[in-house]
Amino acid sequence: MLRGLTGAGLGKLESNEQFIELAAKYGFAAVDIDALALVESHSVDGARELLNKHGLVIGSIGLPVEWRGSEERFRADLPKLTQAAAAAAALGCTSCCTYVLPSTDLNAAHFMALATRRLRTCAQILGAYGIRLGLEFVGPHHLRTRWKHPFIWTLEETLDWIDAIGESNVGLLFDAYHWYTNGLTVADIEKLRPEQIVHVHINDAPDVPVEEVLDNGRVYPGEGVIDLAGFLQGLAKIGYKGAVSQEILMATPPTDSPESLVQRSKAGFDKVYAAAGL
Repeated sequence: MLRGLTGAGLGKLESNEQFIELAAKYGFAAVDIDALALVESHSVDGARELLNKHGLVIGSIGLPVEWRGSEERFRADLPKLTQAAAAAAALGCTSCCTYVLPSTDLNAAHFMALATRRLRTCAQILGAYGIRLGLEFVGPHHLRTRWKHPFIWTLEETLDWIDAIGESNVGLLFDAYHWYTNGLTVADIEKLRPEQIVHVHINDAPDVPVEEVLDNGRVYPGEGVIDLAGFLQGLAKIGYKGAVSQEILMATPPTDSPESLVQRSKAGFDKVYAAAGL
């Protein structure tokens, strides 16, 4: 499994170049980054050279389509997806991810119909470029009632939905925080097949009752109460070999320097990987 970073939790990064340089300096192998922006600023060859120079791959890109809102907005965003997919594929990235909020102001059945069709369309576009689409179920309890109607927040529901979308390149973005806030266990990971997981996020939770854990209250790996050793061992046991990318969402952005935060992240990865025997 590749140790990876997202920009979340790294403070105020000055540029993609700084992000890439710091990730490489502290021993990370993957970065979740905007491939299209990288290509637009460096060209395909220049972006490849930058990544190769630092021994990095792109773990995943974000889905640049607003699929939760109006049909007009969704349709208007689709050309961006084609451009992003082409850029990602040119840089060897095979993963694109989006999150699924656990409640909605729309009628849930209507929203399910719309979202299924829209995500199927996105998956078909990505599939033409050899890219998989990862759906992230979101577990924190406070978001389950944030909007009018409950939607999807469990692993089982998400897997069922992936089956309903019906495209072979759709799978899970599996996040340690949502695994924890759903009360899942290592045994639940071991029931999965590695091909069901498109991408993985890692983070930790503060020592408060799980019902009170906030989505933007995350802490660095190894600094909280999640059994991250078990999480990693479960993924290793089923044969997952992709990126495990840190994603730290906070209510107030950190003020420490990006370098000190990447160094802190490295210490956290070292701790939990060692505990997992990896």
